Amino acid sequence: MHIVIDGYNLIRQSDQLRSLDRRSLEEGRNALIRFLTPYKKGRRHAITVVFDAWDGGGPLEERDRQAGIDVIYSRRGKKADDVIKEMVSKGRGEETLVVTSDRDVADYAVRRGATVVSSPEFEEVVTRFHAGEPTAVSGEAADTDERSWKGTKKKGPSRRLSRSAKDFRNRLKKL
Repeated sequence: MHIVIDGYNLIRQSDQLRSLDRRSLEEGRNALIRFLTPYKKGRRHAITVVFDAWDGGGPLEERDRQAGIDVIYSRRGKKADDVIKEMVSKGRGEETLVVTSDRDVADYAVRRGATVVSSPEFEEVVTRFHAGEPTAVSGEAADTDERSWKGTKKKGPSRRLSRSAKDFRNRLKKL
């Protein structure tokens, strides 16, 4: 699985990372990489974090690798959202999971067959991993099939998850 993360979106959705980001952008970025490193080592998913550098970056896209995590800084004049969309559309022949709370990027990724997890949900998964707890996303990956509908006498398809909801739940279990 390849996890593509909208870096500043995740930082600014997280209380702990946001406070470091307010001090300096570099401190926020480094804190995010430190936060993701144990998860990367434990789960061994390919992780790419994309940061905006469109207003102050160089003329070319910059790439770096820190603790096994690929880091991409968009080139001047190009947003991280556009870089993420390109990565999703190109794909690498593997499952892609996009971490963002940006509705435009999320909708684009879903249309291209990627799974999308909001930044707070992903932060929760990584935090649970750090604590040694199961990494299911709250609400989404919980057992919401027939066993969770206690007390009703209904039968049939109205009680079952749709195929897309089951596929989404199964992809999240891999986190």
